[in-house]
Order: sequence, then C-alpha cells, then structure tokens
Amino acid sequence: MSGALPLNINIHEPRWDQSTFIGRANHFFTVTDPRNILLTNEQLENARKIVHDYRQGIVPPGLTENELWRAKYVYDSAFHPDTGEKMVLIGRMSAQVPMNMTITGCMMTFYRTTPAVLFWQWINQSFNAVVNYTNRSGDAPLTVNELGTAYVSATTGAVATALGLNALTKHVSPLIGRFVPFAAVAAANCINIPLMRQRELRVGIPVTDANGKRLGESANAAQQAIAQVVISRILMAAPGMAIPPFIMNALEKKAFLKRFPWMSAPIQVGLVGFCLVFATPLCCALFPQKRYVFRSVEGWRVSALESSRGLLQGCGSGPLVGKLRLRKSQIQRL
Repeated sequence: MSGALPLNINIHEPRWDQSTFIGRANHFFTVTDPRNILLTNEQLENARKIVHDYRQGIVPPGLTENELWRAKYVYDSAFHPDTGEKMVLIGRMSAQVPMNMTITGCMMTFYRTTPAVLFWQWINQSFNAVVNYTNRSGDAPLTVNELGTAYVSATTGAVATALGLNALTKHVSPLIGRFVPFAAVAAANCINIPLMRQRELRVGIPVTDANGKRLGESANAAQQAIAQVVISRILMAAPGMAIPPFIMNALEKKAFLKRFPWMSAPIQVGLVGFCLVFATPLCCALFPQKRYVFRSVEGWRVSALESSRGLLQGCGSGPLVGKLRLRKSQIQRL
C-alpha cells in the first residue's frame, strides 16, 4: 500500500446520508450530472483504475478523498454496476437531461399533426427502451421478448393517448393542447415501467441478510418499489412539460416569435432543459432507497426487518436488490 488515504472509505455506498432527502438529492445531482457524458475514454478508464485499485487496497500517491469520490461517481456514471461493461452513451444517467430535454422539447413543439405525434412519441419510447436495456439488471436481465413487449406497448399507449387527446382538444384553448404530450408520457410510463419490471413483479426482489446470504424474494417490496418508480418518472417530467406551455403561449403572442417562428423549438428545448436539470435529481431523491418490510424467515417472525429497496431507480431501470438485517430485539418465535 502507498499513499496516506485510509482504506476504510466505503465507496460501495453513496457519499451522502441516504436517509435524508438532502443526502439523496446530493447523490443524484452527482449521478445525473450531464458533464459526465463529455468525459473521454481515457478519463473513464483512469476513474475505473482508481476505483478498482482502491478496492484491492492500492492507493496512488497523493490521491485525496475528494478525488476518490469523484472517480467513484465517474466510474458509476459509465460502467454497469453488475457486469462492469461500459454502457451505451445515451443510456447513461448523465445523458438523461440532454436527451430528455431535446426529445421532450420537440414533442411539445410539434404536437399538432398526426405524423409529428407518431414520430416524436416513437423517438421517446425508443430512447426509453435504450435506457431500460442499458440499465438492465445483471441478476435478472431483460429478455428480447420482454424488452420488445414493453417497447411496443408503451409506444402504442403513448401514441393512442396523444392522438385521442389531440382530437378532443381541437376546439379548446391552444394552451390546453400543449399539455397533451405530458398526458401521453404519463400514460406510457404507467405501461412501460411495470412491463420492464415484470420479472420482479412475478418472482420478487432478492432478499439477503447483512452478510449477503440470500434468504428469498419479496414480491410485495417489488410492487411498492415499481409504483414509486412510476410516480417519480411522472413527477420528473411534470415541471418541464407543465411550466413551458404557459411561457410559450405568452411568447407566441409577442412580435419576436411571429417574426422568427423557427426559434420556437430551441426556446422550448432550453426551457425544458432548465426544468430537467433540477427535476431529474430531485424526483429521483423523493423516496428513500431503504425501507422496512414484514416477513417470516426460517421459522422466525420478523416484526421490523430493515430492507433495502436497492436501486429503485426513480430515474433509471436498474436492478432491485433487497437486504435484511435481523435484530434479536425485533424477532420472536412463531
């Protein structure tokens, strides 16, 4: 071992206290930092080397704690937590803001015609499919059939919702029509996420004790977790799809956009991006990553078992992994 940095820093867990909203928000602001997509392969490989070396007890001379944590988050931003493979660029969490702001901004700009609705809802669900596949669980990977079913169902649901609402809003205020894409995205999330997580809904989340021994699965925890993912995803999209319509509706009455109508899309994309920079990490942080469940384990009734909801991924589609810590004061014989 070289260097003065201690080896007891737990870089397997987030840097900040995840039992508080502020701690979770700090964590997700770092995870979703769009600047990470600009990192070069050399920088990513350097971060991976620092993390792997530290876990093996090797500390480069002069490495500081802040540099270690920076390397940990750079590593996590680009490499799959289960397989260690480098993830597709647009599927990484750091790409969520720039990709979503572009797609969402265009959906909200070009929402009036059927071809535009079909195209942008298809683009949106194709992007979601890439994200879900990129962040698939290494313990229970998505099959081609599961991915295809979720993709087709979500796209169909989003398009049907958008076209149906467009037909209903033809004779009402244009402002109301601007909210159609949000309704379509919300409907798609309600379809897409449960289908993507259908394996966890069927067999449950793997549950282990404090030593990593697998004790079984919890389907109930999976149901609650997936419901919270759906809520987080919808709330994440809400500011960027609810606030800009009012601003754009007012701007379109001004002389500037009448003179330069082509500026409508860039302005809308920028407004959505500003909202998403804050909404993405804050909505990911809404729900704690740990929870309590009630479960009988090997002849013992557990009244309050501490369980991890794992990577709930309010903003992604990673694995759901549960952990139990048994306490003598909290169990009794059946």
